[in-house]
Amino acid sequence: MTATDHARDLVVAAARAGSDKLGTNIIAFDVSEQLAITDAFVLVSAANDRQVKAIVDEVEDKLREIGAKPIRREGEKDGRWVLIDYGDVVVHVQHEEERQFYALERLWRDCPLIALPADVTTGDDARG
Repeated sequence: MTATDHARDLVVAAARAGSDKLGTNIIAFDVSEQLAITDAFVLVSAANDRQVKAIVDEVEDKLREIGAKPIRREGEKDGRWVLIDYGDVVVHVQHEEERQFYALERLWRDCPLIALPADVTTGDDARG
């Protein structure tokens, strides 16, 4: 089983939203084989707490435009790592320090990457 077309559409929209707000090292993993609760993870890095919030707001705005509403959002109070759960897709917006410390790329490195459009800011070495 692989991520559904709907999940991939959400991934691309979330990745573009993150990139539009100058998020960096944006990658997406197809986790559908390992997790029954979601199809994909999107990871976005931000330089500071304010940028984390701006990216989260943009992701929610862009996904709302295509009819997706978050099931839940966690971590907004601290602004260091915000998780937005859309059911099919979970978006992780992390301050760069949290991204390096928790290294989600290493945890999910056995999962296939989802190709992102050329206009999305991806990392040079997406697997960390």
